[in-house]
Amino acid sequence: MNLFSLKDRVAVVTGSLGLLGKHHCQALSEAGANIIVCDLNLEGCEGFAEQLPSDAIGAVLNVTDRNSIGAALDKALTRFGHVDILVNNAAINDMFESPELQAEQSAFENYPFEMWQRSLDVNVSGVFNCAQIIGAEMARKGKGSIVNIASTYGIVGPDQSIYRDDEGRQAFYKSPAYPATKGAVISFTKFLAAYWGNAGVRVNTLSPGGVENNQDDWFVKNYSQRTPLGRMAAPNDYQGALVFLAGDASRYMTGANLVVDGGWTTW
Repeated sequence: MNLFSLKDRVAVVTGSLGLLGKHHCQALSEAGANIIVCDLNLEGCEGFAEQLPSDAIGAVLNVTDRNSIGAALDKALTRFGHVDILVNNAAINDMFESPELQAEQSAFENYPFEMWQRSLDVNVSGVFNCAQIIGAEMARKGKGSIVNIASTYGIVGPDQSIYRDDEGRQAFYKSPAYPATKGAVISFTKFLAAYWGNAGVRVNTLSPGGVENNQDDWFVKNYSQRTPLGRMAAPNDYQGALVFLAGDASRYMTGANLVVDGGWTTW
């Protein structure tokens, strides 16, 4: 089981304060890694870092601000001397201000270009920025593991029928930006894996399915019925997969997309 140990390794996790981000940090920490808890709120990052079982520090990191990424890397190197793992987890999903209008606004014909561009900036360019700045440090050292978090919607198109309530009303549409950006992350992973293979840096994708998080009962039912395992994911269902990809248990994997979706993409 030493293959799954991350003892003495240092992991940078972007979007650490999100629902899955906290579980990513917890899993890596329990496996022995020292964690750089990275998000937009320094106080929140430092507070969460104190709760982790391994040595951890908080750092402000905005994936659209290259200076903040460089500063977070410098903070990690000053404290630990090296970085071994990068989890590109930070991402945004569309949020519409008015529930009454979100079905109309999320329809592709009406979808605002500004929301499309914002998703590209965070979900794609943000991954590029972190990989270029932090991954290059790994390549100089000759060793590292990058895990890019994508989605089942980077593999298959959204099933818009699951967003209809019990009365048959389309509550909203899964809009185009999230699937497009997550598909880009999967392709970018393959580029990086090929580019940095001879530098000792492995790059893989983890594609999770939908996570149950206080959604409407009708949506949870629709999603669960569409999934072979018959349920949405729990937030901690991805911890084992992440530790596997981060460490030596997956040492002969690069450029791969590990799909953990309850079977969603089999149908």
